[in-house]
Amino acid sequence: MKQPGKKAQAWGVAAKSEPRWPASLAIVVCALLNFALPGKFTMGPVWLVPLLEGAIVVPLTIASPRRLPQESRWSQIAAVVLIAFANLANFVSLGLLIREIVFNGKNLNGAELLVSSVAIWVTNVIVFGLWYWELDRGGPDDRLRPEHAAPDFLFPQMSTPGCATPSWTPSFVDYLYVAFTNATAFSPTDTMPLSPWAKMLMLVQATISLMTIAIVAARAVNILS
Repeated sequence: MKQPGKKAQAWGVAAKSEPRWPASLAIVVCALLNFALPGKFTMGPVWLVPLLEGAIVVPLTIASPRRLPQESRWSQIAAVVLIAFANLANFVSLGLLIREIVFNGKNLNGAELLVSSVAIWVTNVIVFGLWYWELDRGGPDDRLRPEHAAPDFLFPQMSTPGCATPSWTPSFVDYLYVAFTNATAFSPTDTMPLSPWAKMLMLVQATISLMTIAIVAARAVNILS
């Protein structure tokens, strides 16, 4: 008999692999959004973050275009490093933006501030969607195994199996939707976090989103009005 909490019978593992390109495309969007930020709100030169992200995502996508149960360890590490770097760069941009509001608020351009806040908010959604996709049940590769870790998120299709095909399993788009709803509602909506790390990640994401909207976007609207 299996010990509870250690392993759970796989749910919806008819697929033998999952394409990486949606996640890679999301990183490309993050890189493009970085160009929308003025240099004073970026980590280093405007081109630095996109360049480093591209240096990881391009070879990773070419070498491992699909997530497989037997995925190599270096691919897993590279994926985590890529998400962590994108997360760090966006957090630094938010910090620089808030610092500019606090110490140089009178000289800020409202349109510039609004565009920057939108870019940071959207990047925040994408980055945490990537985190949820990469970590839930051990990651995309482990989720394809006959047995894997217990779920970290409870999707509606899991609690109501009749509303989905037996082979349904969450993809990157599902995790991106979870990140979007958490960033707009500042709380879980239809998908519930189960594990402590999932709850803490959603808490951090909601906090960043709230700071971006309440402090930055509100200030931009006040300047423009």
